Amino acid sequence: MKRRFKSITSNISWKLLSLVVAVLLWLSVSSEPEISTFRTVPVQYKDLPSELEISSDLIESVTLELRGPAGELRDFADSQQTAVVLDMARVQPGERTFGVGAENVQLPRGLLLVRAIPSQVRFHFERRVTREVPVQVRFSKDPPKGYQVLGYAITPHQIRIVGPESHVRKLAHAITDPIDLSPVVGVQEFRVNTFTEDPHVRCQSSSRVVVRVTVQKKERHG
Repeated sequence: MKRRFKSITSNISWKLLSLVVAVLLWLSVSSEPEISTFRTVPVQYKDLPSELEISSDLIESVTLELRGPAGELRDFADSQQTAVVLDMARVQPGERTFGVGAENVQLPRGLLLVRAIPSQVRFHFERRVTREVPVQVRFSKDPPKGYQVLGYAITPHQIRIVGPESHVRKLAHAITDPIDLSPVVGVQEFRVNTFTEDPHVRCQSSSRVVVRVTVQKKERHG
C-alpha cells in the first residue's frame, strides 16, 4: 500500500505540470479573437466509376467562409491541405447535384464552416465511349512561289478518341498542328501532333502522325 502511494505521489508533480500546460494552452486559444475569413480550396473527385465521365464544365475550386480563433485560421491558411471531396461512387448517367458542407470538408478542430460558395455543384455524367475519326491536315504556309502541293499521305490516317458519349459522337475529325510548306520542294515528311477541338475528348493512345507531302513545280501552259 505504501509503495503504491509512493508511486502515485512521485508522479504528481508531472501530472500537475501537464495540467498547468493544458490550462495555459486553453487560455491562449480562448483568449484569441474569433474571426471569419474566406479561403478558396480545391475540389476533388472520389471513386468516379471507370465507365463514366463528367461531360459538363469542371468545377476546380470553391470558396469557404470559416470562423474560428485567429491563430487556427492562420495555421489553416499556411497548410493548404484542405479540399472539398465529392464522393461519386454511386453516380449514374445524367445530372447530379452535390451539396458542399461539413460532411465533405475536413477542417482542423476549432474551425467552423459557415458556408460554401457555391453551396451546391452540379455535374452531368455520360458513358465513356471510343471511336476512330479521320485526321485533317493543316498547312500554315503555302509552298514556295511557282510550286504547288501534288499530294500528301497521313500515317495513320485515323486516330482513336475517347470521352463522354455525346462529345465523341459530335466530333468529325482530329486536326494536326500547322505545317509550314514555305521551304518544301520535292518530298518531305513531317511528324506532327493532332488535337481535338473539344476539351472533353482526348486521344486514346499516341496523337502523333506522319504527313508525307509532295511539292512540285507548277506546269507552265502555252
